[in-house]
Amino acid sequence: MSKESYKERMEKTINSLQNDLKGIRTGRANASILDGIKVEAYGSNMPLKQVGNVSTPDAKTIMIQPFDKSLIGDIEKAILKSDLGFNPFNEAGNIRIVVPELTKERREELKKGVRHRGEEAKISIRNIRRDENDKIKKELKDKNITEDESKNQEKKIQNETDSFIKKIDELINAKEKELDTI
Repeated sequence: MSKESYKERMEKTINSLQNDLKGIRTGRANASILDGIKVEAYGSNMPLKQVGNVSTPDAKTIMIQPFDKSLIGDIEKAILKSDLGFNPFNEAGNIRIVVPELTKERREELKKGVRHRGEEAKISIRNIRRDENDKIKKELKDKNITEDESKNQEKKIQNETDSFIKKIDELINAKEKELDTI
């Protein structure tokens, strides 16, 4: 494994968190809200994007134009089964979703979920740091590196960890602000 692999793992954690946060509904129509929805089509579960064109004609509406009109019922069923709380309706061969306003209670619930995801990401980052520090300790014990090299590497990893934790905090704060302002 390369020396920088821990950085790549930390980046993946950040990317995963960003994708998770995209899927959290904010009261404004956003096509990425539907990214996690799978539609039963042609004998398998397919991502919604693969069975229809998803667009947002205005701030309160999401439109889905199925590539195959025979899948309209399956797409509606998949949206209803998701925990997004949307009520899709068929409109001339397209599916329209009106994004309802979020209640204060629902906003708080979503913010709690956002903070929870942030904490999980921080734990993941800290676990990566721990694994990397364990490797350094083993290298030192095996006399492959000096005490000074060990300290320098641990300090570098700690600085990277702090930087990634800060990124997570920024992402969480931005999402909470987004939930409050809409």
